Parts: sequence; C-alpha cells; structure tokens
Amino acid sequence: MIDEARRRAYLGAMQVVSWLPRVALPFAAPPRPELLEPLEPPAAPAAPVLRSDAELKVVPEVPPRQRPVERPKIEVPRPAARIEAPAVAASEGAVEPATPKAVPLPPPRFALQLLRAGRCALLVELPTGDSFQSRDPAYLLLKDLLRAAGLPDSPRPLGEPVRWPLLRSGSLDQGPQAAREYVQTFVAARLEEEACACLWLVGLPALRFAAAVEAEAYHRELRIEGLPPLWALPGLEALMEEPACKAELWRTMRRVRMRWISVNE
Repeated sequence: MIDEARRRAYLGAMQVVSWLPRVALPFAAPPRPELLEPLEPPAAPAAPVLRSDAELKVVPEVPPRQRPVERPKIEVPRPAARIEAPAVAASEGAVEPATPKAVPLPPPRFALQLLRAGRCALLVELPTGDSFQSRDPAYLLLKDLLRAAGLPDSPRPLGEPVRWPLLRSGSLDQGPQAAREYVQTFVAARLEEEACACLWLVGLPALRFAAAVEAEAYHRELRIEGLPPLWALPGLEALMEEPACKAELWRTMRRVRMRWISVNE
C-alpha cells in the first residue's frame, strides 16, 4: 500500500480529479461526506419591479436637426480640352531615330602675317601675335633664312595680319573649317595681285589653315588648287629651339630654291 501523497501524485498524473474508494484505504485522509451531497438548484431570476409614471423621469424630446438648404450649383460651361492626336509615322512600325545636333567646335587661336620677298611669298606664324619688330629674335632668324635662300632679307607685308578668331563674341561660326576657308581666300586674293613662284608656310597654324596638313608635312613641297607651289617649314621658335630642324631645313632648301632663282643667276 502507498501513502496519501504518492496516491494523489499518481492520480494527478492520470488526470483523475475526483475519485471514491470502495473500501477504506490505509494511511488515507479522513472522509468528507459533504462532498457527496447533491448541489442546490440555482435560484430563479427576480421579477422586474414596475415603477409608476411619476417615478419615471421625463426626458424632453429633442427635435431632429434640420439640414441647411443647399443652394443650387450653377455650372459654367468650359471649353473642351484640345486633344492632340499622336503623329502617325509614314510607315507603321518605323521609328526614326533622333538626329543628334552637331556641337560647334571652339574657335582656334592664331596670328599669321603674309609677306613678300622677291619672287616668293611667306605666310608666317607670329609667335607673339603682334607684327614683327626689327630686333625680334624670330624676325632676325627669318632674315637669315631669306639671305640663305637668295631672297631680299627685308620682306614687305601684304595686308594686315590675320588674327583668329575675328570676333570675340557673337553667333558667327568661327570654328576650324571657317578659319581654313578664310585664310585660303585671303591668301589667294593677295597672290592674284602679285604672282609668286613659291609660297612658304612657316609654322603649324600656316600649314593647318592654308593647306589643311599637320606637322608631318614639314620640309615637304605641297600642291593646293588655287595656290602656287607650297613649301612647309616649322615655326621660327621651333627652329631656334631645335637645331635638328634647322639642319633639315638647309638640306631641303637646296632643292626647293631652284623654283625662285632667276634665270640670270
């Protein structure tokens, strides 16, 4: 036999809430006969107590809230919105790509002077942008070149220097193509007045905008329609700074100078 505590533990594990042994158990708690008595029936609900009219509180009747009279709305006729029909392509399913606008190139900056020395004309880059002075090192080198070529060493200018851009501001196109057309037209007009046997192009701007060539054309003879035979030379400053350019110039001059040496020599 087991004691009461372990018995309750077993019964709790088996989820037995109430139980009644058939015989008296040893070591059990004393019996409680009141647990076996039937429960009392529930009491009936109390009847409602009626009150007289005097005891009832009179609540004043609140009239319903009247809604404000709405004013009739006057609609002002408005013009109908214009609906634009989408543009119909010429052929169904064909979409024309947008043509990108050409961005104008910035105007180049240079200054050129056209000179005349004997039977030759010279389109020379002005290193400082101003006309040559008698004591300028670049001008003294140019005089040496003319003496070595058998030409007068005091060239005379043909017109004013060409300075580009022509205008500091404005909507006029002053890009490289416009500069090239201007320089070629300027030189051709001056040389129509006085024909020459050879045109020297001295400096990279002279090559670019009179003959549309780059530095690889140095020390070469060129042909451009509407102009006399051309001879491409480096700029005067480059000749002073690079002795190798000067040596190459002397070699090519021996061949090119035959174009302007007079028959009497």
